[in-house]
Amino acid sequence: MASGSMKREISETHDTLRFGLNAGVKADLAPPHPLQSTIQSEAKFWADKKKFGTEAIYGSALNIRKDLDAQILSRFQRPPGALPSSLLGYEALTGSLDDFGFEDYLNSKTFCHCY
Repeated sequence: MASGSMKREISETHDTLRFGLNAGVKADLAPPHPLQSTIQSEAKFWADKKKFGTEAIYGSALNIRKDLDAQILSRFQRPPGALPSSLLGYEALTGSLDDFGFEDYLNSKTFCHCY
């Protein structure tokens, strides 16, 4: 993706100094690192497997309720102001509070998706 708030138009010429060497349409569609696509596909596989298991045990109503709760909690944000909005309820529901990713190890706000 383009860095920051700068957007690229399709009709524009490629600015290598701003967007890098491989910043074409293919770079926007492909993940930045090959391991990232593997991690995302594995997370989706286990989420689907867990959803199938809960549906087999408890029925489809539980999965529908969890999906509705996730939709509600993912939209909850603080009004604009001094404090940044955190999605603590959504992270607790999805279990992402327990994940320890690269952004936690590097302690960098540029890698974190929550800022």
